[in-house]
Amino acid sequence: MFRNDARAYAADPLARAIADRALARGFDQQVDAGERLFFYLPFEHSEDAADQARSVALHRALGDADSLKWAQLHADIIARFGRFPHRNAVLGRETTPDEQAFLDGGGFKG
Repeated sequence: MFRNDARAYAADPLARAIADRALARGFDQQVDAGERLFFYLPFEHSEDAADQARSVALHRALGDADSLKWAQLHADIIARFGRFPHRNAVLGRETTPDEQAFLDGGGFKG
């Protein structure tokens, strides 16, 4: 929703808070593994390093190599840049030369 618009990220804090409460109550364990991903995505899409670590741990525990690959990719980008460079334009942020080189080299587009 709201692709290429800053509003696409406006509800991210709310999504993380809801996912956090759902995980605390074990709701993710009450659904099939494929559906658990929806509980974990708010952390994977966060620009916070602690959320990224949590995402990787959750995906690792899930045991799905493909979802873990994507979680790790997101975490690696945050570890490198502290944010997702592909969001810079829509969020009105300046892109650093290193970020631009990453994007120009085919870096993750999201």
